[in-house]
Amino acid sequence: MSEFIFKLPDLGEGTVESEIGEWFIKVGDNVAEETVVGTMMTDKAAVELSSPVSGTVVKLAGEPGDIVAVGAALVVFETEGEVAATEKSVVEEPAAAPREEPAAPATPSAELVERARVMTSPAIRRRAKEAGIDLALVPGSGPGGRIMRKDFDLYLKARAAGTSVQVSAAPSTNVKEIKIIGLRRIIAERMSAAKREIPHFAYVEEIDITEVEALRKHLNKNRDASARLTLLPFLGLALIRALREFPQCNVTHDKDRNLLLQHDAVHLGVATQTPDGLKVPVVKHAEVRSLNDLADEIRRVTTAARDNSAKKHELSGSTITITSLGKLGGIASTPVINSPEVGIIGVNRAVERPVVFNGQVAVRLMMNLSSSFDHRFVDGYDAAAMIQRIREMLEHPATIFLP
Repeated sequence: MSEFIFKLPDLGEGTVESEIGEWFIKVGDNVAEETVVGTMMTDKAAVELSSPVSGTVVKLAGEPGDIVAVGAALVVFETEGEVAATEKSVVEEPAAAPREEPAAPATPSAELVERARVMTSPAIRRRAKEAGIDLALVPGSGPGGRIMRKDFDLYLKARAAGTSVQVSAAPSTNVKEIKIIGLRRIIAERMSAAKREIPHFAYVEEIDITEVEALRKHLNKNRDASARLTLLPFLGLALIRALREFPQCNVTHDKDRNLLLQHDAVHLGVATQTPDGLKVPVVKHAEVRSLNDLADEIRRVTTAARDNSAKKHELSGSTITITSLGKLGGIASTPVINSPEVGIIGVNRAVERPVVFNGQVAVRLMMNLSSSFDHRFVDGYDAAAMIQRIREMLEHPATIFLP
């Protein structure tokens, strides 16, 4: 018999430890070489790990949410060949089974079964036994569905009259414990750090998007439904042009070296809600993309984020982020900066309402653009001026496309 210890490999980006995301195996499983055994969470994504050998799993490093250091034992395999491994599994598994799932448990008494099924007092249990009543049929109005004396008396009267008993549902006392692991833990840590370390300057600007919405609808007329333009690529192009005038907003903060890194390239982060939580896939070199190209790439990276097919490099490296709640956008918001960036732009809900336009009251499609900036490095005047420049371009969308 030989033992093989699969140690947690270096997952890159200076990782010294990683969190167990999910196991696809359990102790006793017979695993073939190259079988995916589970996922480990890095700051950017879930990384799948494959078994380097064939064998039987005899030990796992921990449960989802536990932290494992790089180089520490992750999975211990018994490697004696497939036949021996199968025999090992068959021999050892029953030894553990009686503790978890007894094959032939002692038959409990009727009273114990009844106690496990309902909650009530010994006196009511005695009355029920004497009357030949199954307490499982008696609705309870007490805490957690406990059968009170009035419930039992009401049931007796209803049974004597041949009617059924209806009682109000008792308030639930159940509490579900949800372990904070994986992406949700990373989100919580990053949000806390961002709000703790970054003095946010929030700025909201009202924008008349009637014209850009008309242009969007016109361009979508002959498009397939899966390729239709949203507002985001128009906003992205306007943001890219504005950053040429306000390069101090296209910056990341290297706090370890006490440096601001001002980027010529615009790597546009797009905050995306996924079943696993908020992710920020990145459109690399958005500054060289056309409207259609930008729209297609936004669609591709956000889809990849939602279905967990995004690569690590597609979830990192953004220089500024756009976030949108879509139809749930509300009137205004205060988006949290995606550190180490220094700015984030938030899209709110668009609504038609009467406004003064060209000296007359008219119904226009209005939307608020919310933003947050790191006030240590972006002055309030510059932040407001950049958002107003974006507003000008969106209200006169032809200017977005001028050289």
